Amino acid sequence: MGQQISTKAHETIWRKMTGALGEVTPEKVLGLSPEELQAFGITFKKVDYIRSAARKIASGEFDIHALRTMSDAEVCAKLSELDGIGVWTAEMLMLHSLQRPDVLSFGDLAVQRGLRMLYHHRKITRPLFEKYRRRYSPYGSVACIYLWAVSAGAVEGLKDYAPKEKNDGRKRKNKGDSRP
Repeated sequence: MGQQISTKAHETIWRKMTGALGEVTPEKVLGLSPEELQAFGITFKKVDYIRSAARKIASGEFDIHALRTMSDAEVCAKLSELDGIGVWTAEMLMLHSLQRPDVLSFGDLAVQRGLRMLYHHRKITRPLFEKYRRRYSPYGSVACIYLWAVSAGAVEGLKDYAPKEKNDGRKRKNKGDSRP
């Protein structure tokens, strides 16, 4: 639900849902019409994804409890089988919902920005990212949280070393499954 929206918007939607439903379960989600779910502030596309996941969990097709015993790679692959869940969303679910200790997401734009700022890189390539992932392991989730803070300006004097993009008058589209 919180994918590609602000934390504040996500908290507002969640507060509305829990206020109306109490505990949010697949059965309660399926008991609401798409329009009722959308009234909480969820887009129609996300409503479809949420209802699809709820159906699969309620029917037993997707064993959500089995995720706890899987490796991070297995959890990521399994969650990515659900409609609307990509690698970044799976990683965020692993970090926040499953509280996995070693999640550092290459697809997270704020993590990349934090790494550029902290280590004065112009670009974070996959091999460079993997170097930092190994350095931070087995506490990648803690590093992730600190890198988000760095990216948001928590450390005075740090700047983003990414090359400035030339503005040709067109807005750049946000591609992929990544944190805004």
